[in-house]
Amino acid sequence: MGHCRCFGRKKKRRNIISRKEEKDQKPALDVRTSGKSSVMIHEKLERKSVISVPKDDDHAKSNTVTFSYSELATATNNFRQELVIGEGGFGAVYKGKLEKTGQIVAVKQLNHSGLQGDKEFLVEVLMLSLLRHPNLVNLIGYCAEGEQRLLVYEFMPLGCLEDHLHDLKPEMQPLDWNTRMKIASGAAQGLNFLHNEADPPVIYRDLKSSNILLDQGFHPKLSDFGLAKFGPDKDKSHVSTRVMGTQGYCAPEYAGTGKLTVKSDMYSFGVVLLELITGRRPLEMTRGNRKHMLADWNLVSVADPLMRGQFSESSLCRAMEVAMMCLRDDAHSRPSTKDVVHAMNFLTSRQYDPNAHADHHGIRDKSLADERQGQKNENLLEEARLLNKNKDRQLAVAEAKMWGETWRNKRRQGMQNDTEDLNQ
Repeated sequence: MGHCRCFGRKKKRRNIISRKEEKDQKPALDVRTSGKSSVMIHEKLERKSVISVPKDDDHAKSNTVTFSYSELATATNNFRQELVIGEGGFGAVYKGKLEKTGQIVAVKQLNHSGLQGDKEFLVEVLMLSLLRHPNLVNLIGYCAEGEQRLLVYEFMPLGCLEDHLHDLKPEMQPLDWNTRMKIASGAAQGLNFLHNEADPPVIYRDLKSSNILLDQGFHPKLSDFGLAKFGPDKDKSHVSTRVMGTQGYCAPEYAGTGKLTVKSDMYSFGVVLLELITGRRPLEMTRGNRKHMLADWNLVSVADPLMRGQFSESSLCRAMEVAMMCLRDDAHSRPSTKDVVHAMNFLTSRQYDPNAHADHHGIRDKSLADERQGQKNENLLEEARLLNKNKDRQLAVAEAKMWGETWRNKRRQGMQNDTEDLNQ
């Protein structure tokens, strides 16, 4: 999907390599040299000079394997069409089985006539080889033999999030509320790792439902890092780059100016969260439609009808608030990744129990109803107090008027008496 100049740019390293070493590593890797590309990538990984992660991170070690083309051809039965499980800008993805270990894997093969190429391949290999986290897909290895470019990932048995939200197959069950919030929370934690734990920070740039893969138990993992970029240096507010990504998920300031920040990822997260809540595709949720949702705020109509009302209204309200904060036009006013993680942790802690709600309309919803009724009663009492105040005020005014009128009548009567006395 275009070019991503993540490597070969001048950057101030943070206690990772010296300036001389950094200068020596500036030339871009040439993956087109037959027979040498795998060695060059391997040497780059061994130096680990591109990015650093916390030293106590058990996932930080790179165990990426270099595969031969014949090994991956064997694993996928010579790339049989029946084994294709997906296709994107990089190329087709095949389900395979490694002959040596018996491990089930996903093999992504570069389509040389597609939207992505060697640079995206390098970014993917270097990023995922050095960034390990439970909410990032695990890159097992790669093949850069001759003109072949293949990536080998752990196999995600439940596919991608997009498949579970739109055009469901007959055998698939719609995602329930708890699962949707679990997926959103995991995606937020993956972003938080990229933004706050990787050094320098990494801007994902391509967060969307089709790039969130689902492991057993609907455990989410971010995938497809071909468009990822390093965040700006400390003395800069943004990274200027060519606009890439997917329509409907791109932040407006990035799409309009090419200025990329971590808050651009937060906008994309807001789109995904709204997609999870409503079940609508991003292009159906234009800014005008989102404003209409806020104005209408009819929870039943906003929520995905496939959930059949099986959710807590209070949790839905809070999730909508998080989504709308992430979708603010002003990037600076969007919440930080850490704030979103805290908010999603709160939402996932409030598990919806359909059985309890079916029997008693749910303890939490009942509490919410009691709270609302109590508030309503307080409002009624306040209205009564105001009404009584108004009545008292009106009575006082009426009494004052009566007193004034009586005083004036007495005064007039007194004046008449005095006049009569003078005339006599």
